[in-house]
Amino acid sequence: MTARMLAIYGKGGIGKSFTTSNLTARLAFDGYRVLQLGCDPKHDSCNTIFDGHSLPTLGEVWRSHKDKGTDDTMTVGDVIFRNDLAPGVPIFGCEIGGPEVGRGCGGQGISHGFKVLERLGMDRWNLDYVVMDFLGDVVCGGFATPLARSLAEEVIIVVGHDRQSLYAANNIARAARYFQSMGGTTQVLGLIVNRDDGSDTVDRFAAATGLPILTRVPLNQRVRVLADACKLSFEVEEFDQIFGDLAARIAAREIPPCTDYEPLGYEDFLAVFDAVEPAGAPQAASEADLFGEAPAGPSPLFIDIPLEPVRQVVAANPIQRQVQEMMEAIGVHVTDLDEDREDGITVTSGSVEIRIGQPDDLDQKAAFVAALLRTGQAFSFIDVRYADAPSYA
Repeated sequence: MTARMLAIYGKGGIGKSFTTSNLTARLAFDGYRVLQLGCDPKHDSCNTIFDGHSLPTLGEVWRSHKDKGTDDTMTVGDVIFRNDLAPGVPIFGCEIGGPEVGRGCGGQGISHGFKVLERLGMDRWNLDYVVMDFLGDVVCGGFATPLARSLAEEVIIVVGHDRQSLYAANNIARAARYFQSMGGTTQVLGLIVNRDDGSDTVDRFAAATGLPILTRVPLNQRVRVLADACKLSFEVEEFDQIFGDLAARIAAREIPPCTDYEPLGYEDFLAVFDAVEPAGAPQAASEADLFGEAPAGPSPLFIDIPLEPVRQVVAANPIQRQVQEMMEAIGVHVTDLDEDREDGITVTSGSVEIRIGQPDDLDQKAAFVAALLRTGQAFSFIDVRYADAPSYA
């Protein structure tokens, strides 16, 4: 049986984990077998459905196995956990987590986590739902994995009546539209208004974009105290009904995918808040602004540096040579080229590291790198090891 995959997105701190936990618990109480998948480096998504327990993260477990050379022996029980919400009401949880602080890319950790779960047979697990709790502030490829690879059948976006959460929602909607244009199948169901204070800001955003409001979760002091204590909100009758109704509508597929929404440009987005971008361009700062009237010395941007010959990379085998030629053909000057068993081939171009991985789907990988370069943005890291889930930073 293939589980139905839902992704809950939203700005950090908007209440994604609160919403996800109460939704998954309600589905479990309704008799469904549910896995809640925390996809945020903070790894606190499952705390409520596990009575306050902080689950070991997939990233931590994998690194521990890797350090001991036993990563091929990881099992489901190492990273998937079970709790009984009531007798006969099991729920399952997993926290993908992220890299150690200051030592890696959170999005890359998410991409790698999904690969590990796939190796553990996630598509064959006896589940009705996998509900993914995803960070929505960050736009790197790892956090877009459910959209980029169509892992999620449907997306729900949690918002509040504030500009920051709606800005994130607009970006998520734009990403979903982009991946649909590239052949993706993930559909957006709509918005959940959390901590609804009765104002109409989300209503104006919804009207402007065409995204429907699925439900409203009101501000409630008692529920806030329950949430802080890692407890579900169902003992408050209004909240039991809100999440019960939402779970029932999702299970009955009564919420149609939203197909005619349109993400907002910046001016239209500001108009939701009765704001207008000023005319003209921002004033440029001068050297006098930054250095004072008399700069102390030459700008460090123009220090005389003795030039050395550009390093010529010598490919060690025909596959490396093919990768080098493909990179050079799309305008990437290869300054170093390395290969190891775990990461495959890694190309360095100046300060930019490009992880190619194994020599499969090379045309697709090169096409992604070329498209990224055409955007004109600056990157320090591009990972195309998994051609269907590239990431960059």
